[in-house]
Amino acid sequence: MLAFGMLPSQNLSRPSVILRPWIAAAVSVLCLHHAAFAQTTSPSTALTGVAVDSRVASLIESLNQVRSPTSVAISPDGTNLAWAVDGPRGSELHLTGIAPAGSSQDGAWERLISPDSIGDVTNREPGACTGSHPAWSPDGKQLAFLSDCSNSDGHWQSTPQNNIFLWTLAVNGMKQLSHLHGAVSSLQWSPDSKSIGFLYVEGATRRAGALDAMKPWSGVVGEDGVEVQRIYGVDVSSAHLNAFTPDNLHVYEFSWAPSGHEIAFVGANPPGENNWWIAKLYVQSLIFAENDRIPDGKHIWDTLETVPASLLDPGAVSGPLHGLQIAVPRFSPDGKQIAFIGGLMSDQGSTGGDVYVMPSTGGEPKNVTLNRPASPAYIDWRDNHNIRISEHVGGSTHITTLDLTTGKDVPGLDVTLPETIIAGNDVMSVSAASNSTNVAMIRQSFNHPPEVWAGPIDSLKQMTHLNDALKPAWGKAESIDYTNDGFHIQGWLMYPVHYDHSKKYPLLVSVHGGPSSAITPRWPTAAFGAVPFSALGYFVFMPNPRGSYGQGEKFTQANIKDFGYGDLRDVLAGVDVVEKRFPIDKDREGVTGWSYGGFMTMFAVTQTTKFHAAVAGAGISNWQSYYGENSIDQWMVPFFGGTVYDDPAIYAKSSAIEFIKKVKTPTLVVVGDRDGECPAPQSFEFWHALKAEGVKTQLVIYPNEGHHFVDPAHQRDVLKRALDWFEAEMPAK
Repeated sequence: MLAFGMLPSQNLSRPSVILRPWIAAAVSVLCLHHAAFAQTTSPSTALTGVAVDSRVASLIESLNQVRSPTSVAISPDGTNLAWAVDGPRGSELHLTGIAPAGSSQDGAWERLISPDSIGDVTNREPGACTGSHPAWSPDGKQLAFLSDCSNSDGHWQSTPQNNIFLWTLAVNGMKQLSHLHGAVSSLQWSPDSKSIGFLYVEGATRRAGALDAMKPWSGVVGEDGVEVQRIYGVDVSSAHLNAFTPDNLHVYEFSWAPSGHEIAFVGANPPGENNWWIAKLYVQSLIFAENDRIPDGKHIWDTLETVPASLLDPGAVSGPLHGLQIAVPRFSPDGKQIAFIGGLMSDQGSTGGDVYVMPSTGGEPKNVTLNRPASPAYIDWRDNHNIRISEHVGGSTHITTLDLTTGKDVPGLDVTLPETIIAGNDVMSVSAASNSTNVAMIRQSFNHPPEVWAGPIDSLKQMTHLNDALKPAWGKAESIDYTNDGFHIQGWLMYPVHYDHSKKYPLLVSVHGGPSSAITPRWPTAAFGAVPFSALGYFVFMPNPRGSYGQGEKFTQANIKDFGYGDLRDVLAGVDVVEKRFPIDKDREGVTGWSYGGFMTMFAVTQTTKFHAAVAGAGISNWQSYYGENSIDQWMVPFFGGTVYDDPAIYAKSSAIEFIKKVKTPTLVVVGDRDGECPAPQSFEFWHALKAEGVKTQLVIYPNEGHHFVDPAHQRDVLKRALDWFEAEMPAK
């Protein structure tokens, strides 16, 4: 249950996979039943009785100005960067040269890469087509990327379908490699630069995963219309397409073996949005075969006679990995080992845990970061004995190299950044040159908008200047550290803009989603989030309580079977610390959050009257009914210790609905009508109870939205409503 706006692909750019239009529908039959009677508000109308604050409108307009890079890939020799960024007509793909060491220049040149036009970006209008998700061939000669371009009668035009394109650097040549009809993602070259593997859902009606809007309920549930994501490969020379994995396994991520003869992947039986939490590690052998259908007798990979070998089942393995999740599988350079991250995770894409290494032929996985006071989120091998790790440390990012021989970090190969970083699909990913010490990533913080950086890890240079004109409209940020119940807790505190220590200010507490996640510094956008409140004169406290990443796996697992209790105590203890250190107006304190943060908001107002207003986004009010309503019930078992049918009492213990008569706090409730992670009936149930108990409340349902909102108008509307709600319910004296 991720926080709104926390996944790597979550930004205001055009989606990486362009899908067919949806038909509006409620998330479930139960939701439809309630909708007939619920007094909901249209997202296009203003909050009843709340005057539109000009400061809010101005702030949202300023948040719309940021241009967000979405991915970056560095060439194998470390001399070129391909990066994608939001543009006026969708995602734009750029190519930038990296200046030699010692040069004062950021980049030697820059080009725009698009099938419909290629050239210098200085005096050029954007083309009609998009470009995104760049991937360099291992030999550095070609760049693969996704584009929605289609050539009809010699004219390029944008379509609702992404395909794979190749650009050859030496001759500036362009080639469409695929003609797909579905959702495509995660381009990865084979080690010999002859094939490209990718994830593909043929005939997809939505992007794979639980964050996107669920399909309208119809037919035999769980059997009809199930969409399976598989690994496909395309031969670069012949453009021949081949399925690498069977249609009875949903694949979440994969990695080529150095030989190119195997692929390791994390997969599970369909439906894919539910079963990531019980996924296994597989290895698929690839057979090199002749095929008479291919011109000139080209060789292709064929897997028709092979089945994937199950290498690791976390549900069956003994030790600390038992029953947990696995992610980011990576072959060692010699192909003899596979490293991966294992831990208690809330969502695919929100990765954290410990680093494990096991033989590529099978065997017992070894935890090589046992008791490490951090949460590794992304890994890649530097050589057969060293693994580069990007990890959460407190609320910051730490990039280091672990020596497997000594079990220690390599001196001089690490950096700590009070920032959020990403390069591609994976959280905290880094793009590393295979034949150079250069790396590339997108960096952002509370004070610095997102930009592409590259170079040696200890001397990165800013390569883009997309947002140089933007300055923070909010106050400074400070890391807050404290202890509670024997735990070390870290959080971030945003000061009010134009802070004056002689005045008192309201406080907003924002609890992140997950719970296996962490608040790290990032530049806000015009989507729901806490930082903008600082621009309106609030202190904003964003804690990372137990259950979060950043303090090690024991800390992440510390809220198992204890939702809303120890974690809420950690949050409230942090509020006490802030109140003692800063001039807080205790009559103007509010709480908010999305997903798990939405649950914590709902639960908090049943446990304390400290907060004078609340905004619950995509929350959970009744864990017992939730178990039968959501599309991801597998995630709950590791956190609750069993199903709701095994132990209903442990689910009731953490349900806000059980304590609803204690609520006095005015609460705004918002949710998407096709949210599969935190279905709309949970918000209906909470809203209905508050109405029945005479507590001021309002419920807003957003059409055609899943757990992660994709419509920019809806994103802005949620933020505006939240800002207006707190301003109205906690007015200045």
